[in-house]
Amino acid sequence: MTEPAQLELVIVRHGLTAWNQERRYQGHRDIPLRMPEAGPGLARLRDHLAAETFDAIHCSDLIRCRQTLAHVLEGKDREGLATPEARLDARLRELDFGDYEGRYYDELKDLPAYRAWIDSRGEQAPPGGESAGALRARLDAWLAAMFACAEAEGHRRVLTVTHGGVIRELRRRFETIDFWEGSVGQAQGRRFIFIHGEEGWRCSCSSAVPAPASATS
Repeated sequence: MTEPAQLELVIVRHGLTAWNQERRYQGHRDIPLRMPEAGPGLARLRDHLAAETFDAIHCSDLIRCRQTLAHVLEGKDREGLATPEARLDARLRELDFGDYEGRYYDELKDLPAYRAWIDSRGEQAPPGGESAGALRARLDAWLAAMFACAEAEGHRRVLTVTHGGVIRELRRRFETIDFWEGSVGQAQGRRFIFIHGEEGWRCSCSSAVPAPASATS
């Protein structure tokens, strides 16, 4: 009997932007990284992944993710490690917050439509935006394609650069925690280990990326 295949998915959030600092809803707005403020987080992530090789790289098509990936890949260049071409994918975008993008919580908190959206835990789409169900549907499609590609091409480790809401949803799904408990900081993420068996792919464990300082000392 052969051992089941294993796939390691390293999935990280983009680095710091001005709208992150200002606590604005960002969503599909194409906001670049804020430099030099984003630098320390990006450097820590780059150094953590510098010695790792990846069989495939997936990235949200928004500029803050593409810039983050470029910083991570600098570490590969220094180590002389070959990297596959990144597959840009709009399915990895943040939730579309519609009319709330660019706005602050304090200016929205008393609006009935905003309260209804919050109270529904995102299941009701914000005005002009996207529901949590729509986010789940596009992530389902991306995961299915990613797993199929891994099986067809023999991938064993995959790097993905995306957004906070995407990682929250994946943590809710694979770590069975509440969506609101699954937040990660900028230039941070998770390492999921998937095992392929008779019932398909299942997540066997996950851990923080980069690893907490206490775990590496």
